[in-house]
Amino acid sequence: MLSALGIAIGIAAMVAVVGLSASSQEQLNRQLATLGTNLLTAGVSDSGGGLGPPPPLPADAAARVERIAGVIMATTTTDLHDVAVYRSRAVDAGLTGGLTVTATELDLLDVVEGHVRAGSWLDEATAQFPTTVLGAIAAQRLGVTEVGRQVWLGGRNTTVVGILDPVQLAPELDIAALVGMPVATSKFGNSGNPTRLYERSTDATVSAVAGLIAPAIQPERPSAVAVSRPSDALAARDAADETFTGLLLGLGSIGLLVGGIGVANTMIISVIERRREIGLRRALGATRHHIAAQFLSEALLLSALGGITGAGIGAAVTALGALANGWIPVVPPGVLVIGVAATLAIGAVAGIYPALRAARTPPTVALAA
Repeated sequence: MLSALGIAIGIAAMVAVVGLSASSQEQLNRQLATLGTNLLTAGVSDSGGGLGPPPPLPADAAARVERIAGVIMATTTTDLHDVAVYRSRAVDAGLTGGLTVTATELDLLDVVEGHVRAGSWLDEATAQFPTTVLGAIAAQRLGVTEVGRQVWLGGRNTTVVGILDPVQLAPELDIAALVGMPVATSKFGNSGNPTRLYERSTDATVSAVAGLIAPAIQPERPSAVAVSRPSDALAARDAADETFTGLLLGLGSIGLLVGGIGVANTMIISVIERRREIGLRRALGATRHHIAAQFLSEALLLSALGGITGAGIGAAVTALGALANGWIPVVPPGVLVIGVAATLAIGAVAGIYPALRAARTPPTVALAA
């Protein structure tokens, strides 16, 4: 039974690893289907194209991009580097908590498909005054759980009018305190040059639009503009997960191999301990074929028991792990079939030698043992 348990652990590990990976992949696919893969972002390139310091994005960058065929909408945000936000004026100026203050256009949420968790988004009126909408992490770090509270932003009390849900494709907004462009210009010295541009295009034109954004924004130095697709980062994360899955599959295979060796060892010991039984059966007329078939069948039965048990445990672990993470459990049927078939193959290989050894034992030697 311990040998069957070894096989069960190996199969359970393999099924659980593949199942959790498949569940994560399904979750990612659903996430991408919801968020869309047609969001592009643009900003100043870190390298500047090798031609000296890159110029800032022009104030009309969004308008330039919206002229490209296939673009549905575009908007910009500006990080106010000299402005910080604190829970109150009593907080030390150096304790920013990694939060940013960002000026935004009113159509930002439409472009990034963000959602307001509490309160409301900025409008024409609130964008004129010291009001802010906090990203999910910013609200958490500032200890703000409801709208109407005030935070110390840019050296003045500012009213929180809304709190956002996490924005999957624009995580930089999660750590931002968002203010309207008008108040950013009149109160906080916004220069008007955006830090980042967000753009949505039709699915069919994403690749073509990606190649036209930089020339549209900086015709003289397109290399100074970096364009990226946030969904690619999610795909890269999934690729990294697949690599990790391969590693875990290797460990599961080692466990399976150890279980197979355990089956072989158990069967060899069984042959030694049951030599009298073998001799008695041979004396009563059992042939070598009958003895070999008996021990081979026992090895296969032991492996099948471990394989089926392990597949069940692996499926249960997958279901629990997926539900704990809010995923839909996915266990590819082929994995269960391959797992059980692999255990039978290992059991057959592990049982052949003990079976042949038992069959070749002379009846006199077996009875004398």
